[in-house]
Amino acid sequence: MLVSCLLVLIGLALLIYGADMFVNGASSIARQLGMPPLIIGLTIVGFATSAPEILVGTVSALQDKTAIAIGNALGSNITNIGLVLGVSILLLPITVASRTIKREYGLMCIALFLALLLMLDGHLSRIDAIILLVALLGSLGWIVWIAKKSSANDPLISEFEQELSEPEPTKIAVVKLLIGLILLVGGADLLVRGAVFIAESYGVSDLVIGLTIVAIGTSLPELAASIASILKKEADIAIGNIIGSNMFNILAVLGIPALINPDYFASEVLTRDYPAMIGLSLLLGAMIFISSKGKLVRIEGAILLACFIGYQYVLFSQSIMTT
Repeated sequence: MLVSCLLVLIGLALLIYGADMFVNGASSIARQLGMPPLIIGLTIVGFATSAPEILVGTVSALQDKTAIAIGNALGSNITNIGLVLGVSILLLPITVASRTIKREYGLMCIALFLALLLMLDGHLSRIDAIILLVALLGSLGWIVWIAKKSSANDPLISEFEQELSEPEPTKIAVVKLLIGLILLVGGADLLVRGAVFIAESYGVSDLVIGLTIVAIGTSLPELAASIASILKKEADIAIGNIIGSNMFNILAVLGIPALINPDYFASEVLTRDYPAMIGLSLLLGAMIFISSKGKLVRIEGAILLACFIGYQYVLFSQSIMTT
């Protein structure tokens, strides 16, 4: 058991460090190619911050553990809103001013309900995977179009201009990108191996391991990035990272593993986990669009965090009952 825990911890460390290097390298190369900061932030950085989930999902599918990938995708989205955003708002209330972020939220909701329709039969097939990945490409194109149409006064533009560092020399950026990718692959492999050992030792399902240990672990980069953005008064980036990550998670982290290893999944996914994810997503939407001028206050952060804790309690309670 000690070895399994060490594998998980080392895997998480590699994922966090690798994700940071991968994001820096990718964004630096994009800036050298002349891409506007807003497009880089919404696409390159957004996709790169989901790299831990994507790599973990891929490794899980290759090891015939698609349930971990499904749990990781749904669990990461629940963690991003409930834990990451909840803690961030508790630290410092924020105001969502960017119209671009509000449009991206709508795109995320479309992705959530598309995936739900494909999963209603209790099976993720290769056809489902292709639909999700095509939707991913379409979403990226739509985000680029939204970014190009955004008003010059959109606060997200200035926030990304301040956040993205000056581009590094090409060689350094490429090296960072490759090293980050290697660390992500290695970290994902160690995390999945350790998580599987823990699941087998305690008799916990792969799905629950994916929803808990793996999901929380792969969401740590988002937690660090969101807290850093909040402290820098870059609220729109913090919200944008979470919305973008959740959209990429549902399309790529479900799509890629299903393409590699199509599989049936436990009924709890549709009766417990997916409703929890959609519920939190809609709750976030209500806070963004109904709250006064988009201001998210500490009581709302506490509500999101309480929902996350309650969901984890349900998960562990049901796991104990079935073991």
